[in-house]
Amino acid sequence: MDAATAGGARRCAAADEADPTPCEGRRRAVSVIEGNGTQHTGCIHHTARLLASLEGARLHPSAAALPWACEVYCRAAQLPPCAWQVGR
Repeated sequence: MDAATAGGARRCAAADEADPTPCEGRRRAVSVIEGNGTQHTGCIHHTARLLASLEGARLHPSAAALPWACEVYCRAAQLPPCAWQVGR
């Protein structure tokens, strides 16, 4: 289920409820898999934030075929965990 902002705008399923930032691009651009196997699919922005925040998370293997997978990975590498909590 997609999340919604306080203003009612729809957001991707990878957006944390506490993260106020809007989606970027397609809401189902790429999937992140947690260490326990749970999968989250979302936009480039929120999947990067999720990848940076979850211990043992990785991009879904099929992401290698996607042109924006490298962008998600590179963004995640530059972010602290739960970036929305520190204003990033």
